[in-house]
Amino acid sequence: MKTHKKLIFVGTYTENLGFVDGKAKGIYTCWFDPDSGEMENANRIEGIENPSYLAVHPDGKHLYAVNELAEFRGIKGGSVSALEIDPSTGGLKLLNQQPTYGEAPCNVKLDLTGRFAMVANYTGGNVAIYPIQTDGSLGKASDTVQHTGKGVDLNRQEGPHAHSITPDPTNAFALACDLGLDKVFVYRLDLDKGKLIPNAVPYATLHPGAGPRHLDFHPNGKYVYVINELDATLTAFTWDAQAGVLSELQTVSTLPVGVTGPKSCADIHVHPSGKYLYGSNRGHDSLVIFAINEVSGKLTYIGHESTQGKTPRGFTIDPSGAFLLAANQDSNSVIVFQVDPQSGKLKPTGKKFEIPTPVCLKFQVG
Repeated sequence: MKTHKKLIFVGTYTENLGFVDGKAKGIYTCWFDPDSGEMENANRIEGIENPSYLAVHPDGKHLYAVNELAEFRGIKGGSVSALEIDPSTGGLKLLNQQPTYGEAPCNVKLDLTGRFAMVANYTGGNVAIYPIQTDGSLGKASDTVQHTGKGVDLNRQEGPHAHSITPDPTNAFALACDLGLDKVFVYRLDLDKGKLIPNAVPYATLHPGAGPRHLDFHPNGKYVYVINELDATLTAFTWDAQAGVLSELQTVSTLPVGVTGPKSCADIHVHPSGKYLYGSNRGHDSLVIFAINEVSGKLTYIGHESTQGKTPRGFTIDPSGAFLLAANQDSNSVIVFQVDPQSGKLKPTGKKFEIPTPVCLKFQVG
């Protein structure tokens, strides 16, 4: 009955951390019907603390989650969990956990071969890399790199705040957004020793007070798009995959003209077609939509769509590109939109799925 349906894994907050009142029990799994856009409960695993961000292994059999904590088993910092997926039920089994050696880990990604997991620690201001064992469990961290410095915003940029780390399409580099330093660091990936080696050109600098948070690559591998949390902007770069160098193309606002009040961007994704780019705005509670010029990499504004909830954090686009699913953290909902392939605009389907404090949505691969 489920053969054509896809599993979706939902990362959540389980505790009150001040900026969020976590109500969830752990990681949730749902079935998604790519024909109708319908969602239904599949399973969940309880007892996994603040599994805010997730990554699915290329084998489709393992899942990794950061545990957004200040202390783990007496060690200052959070943890990262490895789990095994039962593809028939959506059930999850905890394999092991490792300390992240930095407080409040907020992002986990895998290198494209699935040999290593990489973590960004927000409060710790550092990044770490872990070997993945043959059974899917995590080995001890093989490298950690500490960022240093501060930015212009005394409240949010008093020190480094690594917010994400992402492999490039060649799997030769990893790019780490640091909200506190207004930089995107570029590391060479040493997949023999499990090391993050600063590139010859070690970072790209964004405008002061930007607060880079997440990024996504264009499918052609030539462009990178960075969403900036603090001033609600989005910056387009060209990407030199040989040298590992970012060059700024354009910076645009993620909010409509005239909007005032708090600014706080979250997630960013390029449509699988490479034609459109989407970003989430918390506070304004919307998704911004841009068209991508695939020759120049530059962006043209298309519009905004309400996420029909409060505080949209992560969102995802189904592999076919037909649907976009948005996680509204503070209204405990996942909303399904249909993507118009001709315009990139989003149309609400009327389908709403209730999950406590959802943060991150990831489709099972394969």
